[in-house]
Order: sequence, then structure tokens, then C-alpha cells
Amino acid sequence: IMDKDDLILPKDFPKLKNDAFLLACRGQETPHVPVWCMRQAGRYLPEFRESRAGKDFFATCRSPAACCELTLQPLRRFPFDAAIIFSDILVIPQAMGMDVQMVAGKGPTFPEPLKEPEDLLLLQSKVDVNKELDYVFKAITLTRHKLEGKVPLIGFTGAPWTLMAYMIEGGGSTTQSKAKRWLYRHPEASHQLLKMLTDIIVEYLLGQVAAGAQALQVFESHAGCLGPAEFQEFSLPYLRDIARKVKDQLKESGQDVPMIVFAKDGHYGLEDLSQSHYEVVGLDWTIDPRSARERTGGKVSLQGNMDPCALYAPKERIYEIVKKMLEGFGTRGYIANLGHGLYPDMDPENVGAFVEAVHAHSRHLLNLK
Repeated sequence: IMDKDDLILPKDFPKLKNDAFLLACRGQETPHVPVWCMRQAGRYLPEFRESRAGKDFFATCRSPAACCELTLQPLRRFPFDAAIIFSDILVIPQAMGMDVQMVAGKGPTFPEPLKEPEDLLLLQSKVDVNKELDYVFKAITLTRHKLEGKVPLIGFTGAPWTLMAYMIEGGGSTTQSKAKRWLYRHPEASHQLLKMLTDIIVEYLLGQVAAGAQALQVFESHAGCLGPAEFQEFSLPYLRDIARKVKDQLKESGQDVPMIVFAKDGHYGLEDLSQSHYEVVGLDWTIDPRSARERTGGKVSLQGNMDPCALYAPKERIYEIVKKMLEGFGTRGYIANLGHGLYPDMDPENVGAFVEAVHAHSRHLLNLK
């Protein structure tokens, strides 16, 4: 049966009313510092928990209407300057033929992770992205229409090393030791898998732009498990390839979509990341704003980096923390965000206080200029 949402096409999108986020990505002047939160569509919202109750996580990911609703929920409550499509980074391993389940209390789980290099033969190396991941594209198109031009829509993907780590670990891990074992014992097979993932990611991101995404974020969530040498070999070249290939393809069709790279705990790579063809480098909370500005030398816009746990503070304390953060980063080429995603037990009121503090204090700073 054709769902009416399937008939919505990626064209004639409503005119964008608030472009502060896109201007900040490109280092241009903005009326205020734009702000959004990683995991802003998430379990800290009672309406999110209600919509998701009793439904399989990945079944929700495969429903464009459900993804659209979850993406829009936080924007009904808070004046965020961007929306990020509700999806998951593990849809790529699924498209390659791996079984991934979301297990309550445990998180994402692969019943049959990759154990040895010969397991790579079991993967779909050539994925028809338009067929396997069309549900993400449909969700983006539907959401872009339903946003009615309120704010830009961000598409995203996991980075190759982060996806590889999940595919080998079979779930979350603090050490990533099984995945890192591959890097040290099977470097060739590791590169083979990373290259395979890179090719799919490039197609996937281009598909998201064609569907209506106005910016793209690449999550290298497991950067912190690598040292500088391993990062240089197994993460950075692929992050660069992704940005370069996506941009080259978009240029041919006259499109220019800002890209954000977020390598959590990857401070050792900050200089390199700022020269990797991304307009924006996302930062976690373990780095000082002024030092990040210095080390990236004005080559990129920066995004981040309030400690998510600061949202447990009383509201007046949140305002102080935001004020200090904005003074450290400055108001130009800056997007306020948390240094990682929102946690499920956070009070939506405090999220509202964070957004309000960013807007109010940045307007104050801009008026002083």
C-alpha cells in the first residue's frame, strides 16, 4: 500500500525563515549565536517516550512519519536554530546485511559481530543505498516540508571507524579492544572495511542532500579510543575522503552544503580536523574554547561544547556557564551545542534555559560590538 508520505517529493520546499545556523557554519554574521543539541529528539522529552512506547527502535527508524514527528517534537517546545533528522548511525551496517537490534537496558546489539577478516565476505560490499536506505531519505523529505522553513534540517552519518568498531564489538564498549585488535593485527582488512564503509557513507550523504538535508554531520564518536597515530591512519584519511567526495559531487550540481565533523575526545586531531574540508568542527566538553579557537586558527567554525551534565545545574548556573562559553568562543563562526548528546533523565526545562541563555547572552554580546 502506498503511504501518502511516499508521494511527497524533494522539491518546492518552503522558504527558510531562520538561516542563523547555516550562516554560522560558513563563518558569516548572525543575529544571535545559533544553538541546537545532539539528541534533542530523545528520551528526555515525555512526548518522545510516549510516541516510542512499545515500538521497536529500528521499526521507528524505518517509518518516515514517525521520524518526522520525533524530529519536530523538540522544535515545538524550544526555539532551536536547527533540526536533526531522527535516525541512527547503525542503519549502515544494517544496509550491509548485518543484524542489529536495540536491546532494552543494553543498547544496540549485533548478534553476529565480525570476528575475523574472512567475515568481510559476508557483507554486502556494494549497497544500493537508494533502495536500502530510502526510508531515511523519505523521512528527510517529509520533515523538510513539515518544518515549513522554520529552521534548517541536518542529516548525519556515523564515521567509518565508529561504525567498524560497532560491527566488531557487537555493541557499546569502553575500550573498543576487539575493534582495535583488528587495527593492530589485521591492518589490511581494517582498511578494506573502512574503505567499503566510506563509499557507502558518501552515497548515503549525497542521498540525504538530494532528499532535502541542508547540512550534514559526521559522528566519529569513538575517536577517543584511538591514539594520535591510529587516528592518523584509520580515521582521518576516511573523514577527509568523505568530505572531499561529497563536496566534489555536490559542486557538479552547483550545491553547497556545510559539513560538520565531530570526533569525540579527539583533541589530538584538532589541527588536522580543521584542515579536512569540513566547514565546522564539533567539540566535546573536555577542551577549552579559547584554546580550540587558537589551535584551529580561524580556518573553521566551531560547534559545542557545554558539558551535558551542566544541564543538571540550577538555571542561573546554566546561564553563567553559557556566558563563559560564549565569551570563550566569540560570536562569529560559532554554533552553541552540548559536548555530547542529552541524557534521558534531563529536565526539559533546563534544556529550555540553555537555549534561552545562548540567545539572550549572544544578542547582548553582539549589541556591545
